[in-house]
Amino acid sequence: MTKPMKAILVAGGTGSRMLPFTRYMHKAMLPLYRRPVIDFALAFIRRTGIKDITIIGNQFIGQIARHVGVGLPGENIHYVIEEEPQGVAYALNLARPHVEGSRLLVYFSDNITTADLIEEVDMWKRAEEPPGCLLLGRSVEDPRAFGVGVFDDKGDLTDIVEKPNNPPSNIAIGGIYLYDERFWDLLDGELSTEADGFSISDLNKKYIAMGDIHLKDLGEEEWLDCGTPGALLRASELAKDGLLSPDPCNIRQGDPVP
Repeated sequence: MTKPMKAILVAGGTGSRMLPFTRYMHKAMLPLYRRPVIDFALAFIRRTGIKDITIIGNQFIGQIARHVGVGLPGENIHYVIEEEPQGVAYALNLARPHVEGSRLLVYFSDNITTADLIEEVDMWKRAEEPPGCLLLGRSVEDPRAFGVGVFDDKGDLTDIVEKPNNPPSNIAIGGIYLYDERFWDLLDGELSTEADGFSISDLNKKYIAMGDIHLKDLGEEEWLDCGTPGALLRASELAKDGLLSPDPCNIRQGDPVP
């Protein structure tokens, strides 16, 4: 018997890194080759088979709603407005009424990747016991702008440090995650003790401490943070070359339909 699985697509914030383009446009609606960024994020989620998706957006969320509408046949699309950017925990809690009690795919919309989580989401659905948390990791030249993995002598992930000046490794943790049904209890516990703000890495560390962390190495797959013009241009090149597809039925153009 499978467990319910839902997705949160976090597209909040002000999009300050993409000014002036985001002065009157939602950052997720910026063009990535011939389609807006959000189409590629939704295609990633849809390929996993998840049909219940909550989208969090800023004051321009109406632009997303007009574009996405009610979604594909059989989908439930929920829209939540983040009127003022108040951090990750605040944004996630806006989605809580729509997803609490389910296992989660949490996708921060700036992330674009050629990888997929089809097999992993299927495992999350079928696991009888809470399966923990799954992170994406990728080797990058300069990890200082990311959450960075800390590893022991056996190569096991033991910690995550946010944007370190002296990175302990070159493994950056991507902004796409799978969580089990303990997510909200752990989030509540973290917020009750966290005095200096919250990052998603704080919650991930809880799963590490419990020994319930899984790390998927992206290997040669591409992963980009499209919150900057340069990265958006690179992602557009990937889409033009057929390595990214906004079509939920295809992982890459020319590949067989899964």
